[in-house]
Amino acid sequence: MGKIRINNMSFHTFNGVFAEEKKLGQRLQIDAELTYPIEEKVQHDNLKETVSYADVYQTIEDFVLNHNYNLIESVANHLLKLILAKYPTIQAVKLKVRKYSVPIAGIFDNIEIEVSGDRSHEK
Repeated sequence: MGKIRINNMSFHTFNGVFAEEKKLGQRLQIDAELTYPIEEKVQHDNLKETVSYADVYQTIEDFVLNHNYNLIESVANHLLKLILAKYPTIQAVKLKVRKYSVPIAGIFDNIEIEVSGDRSHEK
């Protein structure tokens, strides 16, 4: 089974529990891994035989820029459901959502949430 990956998509969003996060916002970074039978479906060098990663990117961008949540877990879960619903030829999706500038004491690069789902979990 083939994989299509879109890595390190960065967006300025207003997700978070604290008032400062909702007001000032922060960077979210997202990786998407889409499982699609490339080996079977892509036979003629035709975009119609695959998943347009440009379209998937636009779906992700539109979603994260227009939906704000307290938890990045909610961002990840809702985005996962949207991608599976909007792109029925995708067999499975794995998303990693990273949040930077988290207002907690400590030294670290980011906080990352990973979710995954497939057609068997749609209902």
